[in-house]
Amino acid sequence: MTAVLERTTRTTPIPRAAALGIVLAALATVVWSGSFVTSRALHDSVPPVQQAFWRWLVALVAVAPFGARQAWRQRMAIRRHGGFVLLASLLGVAVYNTLVNQAGLTTPAANMGMIMTASPVLMAVSERVGGVRLGARRVVGLLTACGGVVFLVGGGPGFSSGDLWMIAAACCFGSYSALLRRRPAELGGGAFLFTTFLFGTALLLPAQAVSLTVQGGFTPTPGTVLPLLYVGVASSAVAFFAWNKAIALVGAARAGAVYHLQPVCVALLSWAVLGERVGPAQVLCMALILGGVVLGAAA
Repeated sequence: MTAVLERTTRTTPIPRAAALGIVLAALATVVWSGSFVTSRALHDSVPPVQQAFWRWLVALVAVAPFGARQAWRQRMAIRRHGGFVLLASLLGVAVYNTLVNQAGLTTPAANMGMIMTASPVLMAVSERVGGVRLGARRVVGLLTACGGVVFLVGGGPGFSSGDLWMIAAACCFGSYSALLRRRPAELGGGAFLFTTFLFGTALLLPAQAVSLTVQGGFTPTPGTVLPLLYVGVASSAVAFFAWNKAIALVGAARAGAVYHLQPVCVALLSWAVLGERVGPAQVLCMALILGGVVLGAAA
């Protein structure tokens, strides 16, 4: 019965559930915005792979109290759908975050947030290919928000290697979000979260060993440990749970429309925390992005 209700909620969300999905998507987006600023702040003190490894190890510990037991109860379902869980772990945990941290070495946090808004386009395209009707209003909202992003990036400095890393990260996250729509109903949210964090951390172990050998470790200080705790607990355990639930309630396309809020949040945070400049062109583009989010989310 629970599985039937969950499938029904995913395909025909009632207005109250849809509103909850939008709120959860917004929560995840705001929290994730801080992770871009954190990645940029740690770029000269913690190597990218080590940032990713410790982030997911902390996240694994954070979700273990409620996810480990559920994962053990659902171990047969996890085994049956092992390929799906492994792919989700690779795209959403091991590869995506490592690419973001690599981008943070050479590109400003604001640019990272802007480029990441390309991922909702992939989410929407994937849903359309899967037979989901997007609706004219949602398409207009999506195009408006994308137009703001394109204008913002086009009005700034030329692409750096970090921007290219972020494009790859956006592709990974868009693919991960589209994949979530196909999550088997028998896999509970806590079990899925714990298992993907576990698999993702395990996938990062070889790269972590190489990084420690070649680059050496980092010095634990409040300036390194506290940001890693933030991205491990808030940006991973809390935000991924909220995002996965939002996808289940409203779908990847509508949640992706809300995700366009991210460059606005990142730009404001990077200005307040890192002192990165926010100019008039960025403010104009933020208005376009916000307008697109309102149209896309309300459709």
